[in-house]
Amino acid sequence: MLLSLRDLTKSFGGLMAVNHLSFDIVRGQIVGLIGPNGAGKTTVFNLITGNYKPDRGEIIFAGEEIGGMATHHIVSRGIARTFQTIRLFQSLSVIENVLAGSHCRMKAGLLAGMLHTSAQRREEEKALESALVELEFVGLGGEGEKLAKNLSYGNQRLLEIARALATKPQLLILDEPAGGMNEGETALLVELIGQIRKREMTVLLIEHDMSLVMDVCEKIVVLEYGSRIAEGTPKDIQGDPRVIEAYLGTGEG
Repeated sequence: MLLSLRDLTKSFGGLMAVNHLSFDIVRGQIVGLIGPNGAGKTTVFNLITGNYKPDRGEIIFAGEEIGGMATHHIVSRGIARTFQTIRLFQSLSVIENVLAGSHCRMKAGLLAGMLHTSAQRREEEKALESALVELEFVGLGGEGEKLAKNLSYGNQRLLEIARALATKPQLLILDEPAGGMNEGETALLVELIGQIRKREMTVLLIEHDMSLVMDVCEKIVVLEYGSRIAEGTPKDIQGDPRVIEAYLGTGEG
């Protein structure tokens, strides 16, 4: 088991955003978290990644309780994410954005950086090589010198994934990765997620594109009003009356 949520609860004022939520993710799975707008999906992501602290419950990652831990500590333990709203360093180059992701794996300290030691130079060279590999992997090879803001919207989403991959995660969390993509870009994204899985990486995603979710996910967890109402394979979820009423039958996504 890579990730376990146990009785996870978070409220904002009088609003219960996540309500006693429990589910598990096995190492190597691709899991979808779906539900209507306002169901609490992004709040769950923010709890896992340390942006929010849970009111109660546990988040167990690779055998360690991480609930409430600082975000940078969670990244260093092997969780990376993208965001529903793109959060790139728009005025930096594509390669600089990916290098920002690799920073958490660099061991040279401040003094080594100031003195520009040979060990620090070797580490920088290795980080650059790794960043170029990730750009090639997501289909952005040759785009490294462009400014991030000059990429198409779909390619900016791919750059976010490359930056997340540069952290060398065990768990990759994707928040609506197909948002704003056209049909062709979405098809390429489906292929990319499949390639990520071949790297023995675990993926948890939120996505409103149900065809993408059904294509790539082995397990789906469905939320409504912060509570889990269903969990199972895509086939199970498609036939669940509560899911059809709460989400799939609404015409959203």
